[in-house]
Amino acid sequence: MATTASQEAFLRTFHAEHPAVTAEAFSRGRAPDGRSSYEILRDRVAGSRHVLDVGCGDGLLLELLAQTNGRQLAGLDLSAESLMLARGRLPLSGARLEQGRAQALPFPDDTFDACVSHMALMLMGEIEQVAAEVSRVLSPGGVLACVVGGGAVGGEAYDRFLGLLLSTLEGMPSSQRIPRLGDRRTRSRDGLDEILGPVGFAEVEWETVPIDLSGPVQQVWASVSGLYDLGPLDQATVEELRKAFFAEARELTTSNGRVPCAFKVHVATARLR
Repeated sequence: MATTASQEAFLRTFHAEHPAVTAEAFSRGRAPDGRSSYEILRDRVAGSRHVLDVGCGDGLLLELLAQTNGRQLAGLDLSAESLMLARGRLPLSGARLEQGRAQALPFPDDTFDACVSHMALMLMGEIEQVAAEVSRVLSPGGVLACVVGGGAVGGEAYDRFLGLLLSTLEGMPSSQRIPRLGDRRTRSRDGLDEILGPVGFAEVEWETVPIDLSGPVQQVWASVSGLYDLGPLDQATVEELRKAFFAEARELTTSNGRVPCAFKVHVATARLR
């Protein structure tokens, strides 16, 4: 199994080349109520005044959080390039944005009343240490709210893409495969309870939400091709994968030119006792 150091080295390299990839891939997606997964997370901490975003990337979620006047915001990310984009967002001019590791948060104890993480907690190694650090910087009663990936809905373009990707990767050497990222326990309610309970969090609240990414085939491809697995692949292999996906998508395309595409996210919330 890959070490945390090798996992983080891969993530730094990938995000140096694709600093806004997560926001570009998923910000267009909408839940049945019309919100993006970023907006769902924003709303989970609606009453909080001091908020930390762990794995803040290019700062999209922080910018949404900044819509509440008077909020004090902080963000942390491994990627210097992603943070550069975050610092360029005008609403974040007063936010504290730090490059660093979630296993060693550069903030004092009891600094925040909420911590959020969008599609990032699930990528982190040494997850017990991450949980301990989040618990340390939260005040009693503070909330951790995170979005983690939940996989394909089934029968739509995202499902088809994952099948094509798996077939592509089967014959690839290890040099063109990503390290195993994160801890699988972060993707289930019981697993998160196992991680968070020992550091003082109450039972996790858990909701599974479908996210619709449907649209023209080129737009759908732009979303699904943001997965980390494509990072080590050479350009010719990615192009073959794109052609195969477009061929599959033609079978799914509706009369109005839209390709149905959806995936699930899990929204987890836990309060510090």
